Amino acid sequence: MKKLFAGFALLGTIAFASAQTITFDRTTFDYGTVKTGSDGQRYFTVTNTGDKPLIISSVKASCGCTTPVWSQDPILPGKSAQIKVGYNTATNGDFLKSIEVFSNDPANSRSVIYIKGKVDPNAVEKKLTPSEKKKLEIDQKKEEIAKTVKGIEAAKAASKKDEAKSLKKSLKQMNKDLESLNKELKTLG
Repeated sequence: MKKLFAGFALLGTIAFASAQTITFDRTTFDYGTVKTGSDGQRYFTVTNTGDKPLIISSVKASCGCTTPVWSQDPILPGKSAQIKVGYNTATNGDFLKSIEVFSNDPANSRSVIYIKGKVDPNAVEKKLTPSEKKKLEIDQKKEEIAKTVKGIEAAKAASKKDEAKSLKKSLKQMNKDLESLNKELKTLG
């Protein structure tokens, strides 16, 4: 009987170890002090450290002043994706907001990440470095690519072959542009 129980425990451990696992580059993003009306977008990097595809099914902010954006495409083992969080910097004062991330990670199906900082009309606006500017360009290009992929899928579903073909051509150029932006980022260090 002990061997049978031990066998089930071992099997359960192996089954549990063989799964998708969500990992964040940080659990709190500190904006520091930002100027009223400044860019409130920040990014959390999510990595699948498991061995099965990770799916983020939902991301919910604690209030309407925070807007999360994420891809619902599966994150393959060892790969990463980003959750873009936008905070409305029109309201002055300290802030601490929570964002719930729901996924198919069996051990951590609900994760909570946070943004915090202070919005001050007298704050000195931080100038972006060339590397930070390039990263923003890359993020924008990735968003454009994701929208185009969805457009291709929609055109295929609606049997619009010419539209799908045109979008595929655009997608090919966007991927070349993204590759070029990544090379430029590497030269910036």
